[in-house]
Amino acid sequence: MQGILFDLDGTLLDIDLESFLERYFSALGRALEPLTTGPDGVSRALAALNVATHAMVVAHPGRTNREIFHEKFLALTGIDLDEHSEVFTRFYAEEFPLLGDGFGPAAGARDAVERALELDLRVAIATNPIFPLSAVEHRIAWAGLGDLPLHAVTTYETMHACKPLPEYYRETAELIGVAPERCLMVGDDRVLDLPAASTGMRTYYVGPEPAVESDFSGDLVELARILPLLGEDW
Repeated sequence: MQGILFDLDGTLLDIDLESFLERYFSALGRALEPLTTGPDGVSRALAALNVATHAMVVAHPGRTNREIFHEKFLALTGIDLDEHSEVFTRFYAEEFPLLGDGFGPAAGARDAVERALELDLRVAIATNPIFPLSAVEHRIAWAGLGDLPLHAVTTYETMHACKPLPEYYRETAELIGVAPERCLMVGDDRVLDLPAASTGMRTYYVGPEPAVESDFSGDLVELARILPLLGEDW
């Protein structure tokens, strides 16, 4: 083993996604309001955000997730997000950090990442790249990992695919300079994280479902303890 990919939400970060997304879209709607017109402008913009987000999940070789998102949003709303970048820069700098109240590090998260770094593994935060870097950095900070020397973070500016497409895992492995066959994917989502196995990666499942097919399963506390042993077994 030479590289390790950690999912963020629900894996390293203890977060209630339903609550978070409710807060996020409510706050983002307020930020978008000055750009919209008509009494239903905000609701139409939020609906367009949802459609544009789903568009990123569909295969689009050679184009970044950001390009796909902005193109679809423009087509649906007539709003060019590139022309209003200051709105989103301000939102992610001032409003987004407030959305993390009540969320924090998952048990064993820091120990697992630190152990990986101590073992000289290349470490990627392999979160689904539907958010900009600034939003991911805040969530990494909520997980108590903002000061660690991570080797890669997947965001919508740089990635050309999303989970669970094989292209996502291959591109993430390339970011850390490790062949997929030499990587371990750690995640809590059976649908989004475990398909990494299709690229030759081994998987470590930390989610709640029983009898999930993965190479290894347990929690992050256990992972930190056995990580040196897993590396020897590659």
